[in-house]
Amino acid sequence: MWIEKVRIFSEDCVFRCGNIEIEGERFGSVMFDSKDEERLDSEGLYAIPGLCDIHFHACDGMDFCDGTTEALSVMAHYEAFNGITSICPASMTLNAARLLEICKNASKFTAGSDEAALVGINLEGPFLSYEKRGAQNPKYLIAPDAALVRELNQASGGLVKLISLAPELPGSMEFIQALKNDFILSAAHTTADYTIAKKAFDEGMSHVTHLYNAMLPFSHRAPGLIGAAYDTPDCKVELICDGIHVDPAAVRMTFSLFGDDRIVLISDSMMAAGLEDGTYSLGGQTVNVHGNLATLADGTIAGSVTNLYSCMTNAVNMGVPLESAVKCATMNPAKEIGIYEKAGSITPGKFADLLLLNPDLSLHSVFLRGRRIRSDKQS
Repeated sequence: MWIEKVRIFSEDCVFRCGNIEIEGERFGSVMFDSKDEERLDSEGLYAIPGLCDIHFHACDGMDFCDGTTEALSVMAHYEAFNGITSICPASMTLNAARLLEICKNASKFTAGSDEAALVGINLEGPFLSYEKRGAQNPKYLIAPDAALVRELNQASGGLVKLISLAPELPGSMEFIQALKNDFILSAAHTTADYTIAKKAFDEGMSHVTHLYNAMLPFSHRAPGLIGAAYDTPDCKVELICDGIHVDPAAVRMTFSLFGDDRIVLISDSMMAAGLEDGTYSLGGQTVNVHGNLATLADGTIAGSVTNLYSCMTNAVNMGVPLESAVKCATMNPAKEIGIYEKAGSITPGKFADLLLLNPDLSLHSVFLRGRRIRSDKQS
């Protein structure tokens, strides 16, 4: 199968006109044609890799922490239909026994033909700060425990990729030393100042969970974790562009500050994503949803109700270049969790997870492992 005369997002992060061959489940040849470049500046579809969300909790009425294959199947279907073809769902702060059940369930899941691939697990909690717990249940917060992480990873069949940690907690530096070679350690839900955060990054922490949210704010005299992350060149930062978690001006400033090599767009969605306003749950706590805002009873923001595709297009509408937004929703997350050899770019030999976008950036078609599972042709 050939997809012809489209604007292809290339591995050097620019759009070039050309043709894409799909052979079975994988990309075959990718051929660029400069002769059509001028015409495709004003018409024609964009072709980008399938998106990869490395931090979302739930969608379409189901939650990763439900701990059932049915929930994962519903979530994986919703995500794939909306252009997110690789998923790394996040847990919540729960007791160890429940987390083990959730991880064991994930190990049993096999994606169907119209379901996103389960490529990892993001452990958000329980090693977090009480003061900056956000929507995490304080009843289950515990000290860093490397042995528990290894037990959870074994139960998951090796799916655990990211582990959130408040680096000011006692034992954090030893925790980082013990796990840094096997997992991505992410600063999250934390009161850490610049000094503590920078020490954690120097020890081997290399990621920040939902930048700006559930951490001390940046200021010119107290740059905090945000400043420490900036001063650590190999540190990647997550960013939620739902219009609620981070102001558009701050989104633009973040891209100027960190650059598109270091930003990973995420959705951080909860189960109301794709559904109407109402009352839902997250980590065993009641969440009220009105429009794009999801909150606990005390007004604390409780995740988003926006999928990653919408977050990517929101970023563009906020002033982020399309090339940068695509890079941060495809290549960067795939590289961060170690799946770039099979996903994250339109490259011969990789799985043919492909999105076609209309010129207005609405979703035209989704190809999952070489098979078209969605087509929304404009009239």
